[in-house]
Amino acid sequence: MDQFATLFANNRAWAAARRQSDPGFFRRLCAIQRPDYLWIGCADSRVPANEIVGLDPGELFVHRNVANVVAPGDVNALSVIQYAIDTLQVGHIIVTGHYNCGGVLAALSDDGKPPLSDWIDHVRRVRNAHAVELDSLPDQEIRWRRLCELNVAAQVRTVCATPLVQSAWARGQKLAVHGWIYDLSDGLLRDLNISTNGPGVRIQKIP
Repeated sequence: MDQFATLFANNRAWAAARRQSDPGFFRRLCAIQRPDYLWIGCADSRVPANEIVGLDPGELFVHRNVANVVAPGDVNALSVIQYAIDTLQVGHIIVTGHYNCGGVLAALSDDGKPPLSDWIDHVRRVRNAHAVELDSLPDQEIRWRRLCELNVAAQVRTVCATPLVQSAWARGQKLAVHGWIYDLSDGLLRDLNISTNGPGVRIQKIP
């Protein structure tokens, strides 16, 4: 198909440009990856993790799903976290949401069909936990933005509560967990100031 031919042509052009600017790039890429960061983000095509933080392949370990959820019992997410901590020895886990997230918007209603609606229930629980605050906001757009932030904070707490992270801290491994949010309107990341680097460190309520 023509669109696939374009993709392969783009790939060849990208690889050639990489080799020209950095002849050893692919040789280094074949070595064992040693990223310092695990990025847990949304699967939204407008939020390319490496690109928005300016890191090359091999510098950011990435897990993405709808609405950047870390669900207890999600073997996929937990396997990524385990590999990042135990094998890659990352120093930072960064949960990154984004404004205008379709998954978060879906959580403000009860519409949808399984399996997606079942997945969005994780965000609906965040919505329900903050119903008083969200209902006090003047319009749907502001509620949507706020729930995007609250969802990041909730996922940071879930990451911190996993036995994987708790065990890393218990054995003295240096590991911090952070919550960020990305704004599609200006391309900028915002630190929600809810970072923690050890058990018993309270995650502050985001402003």
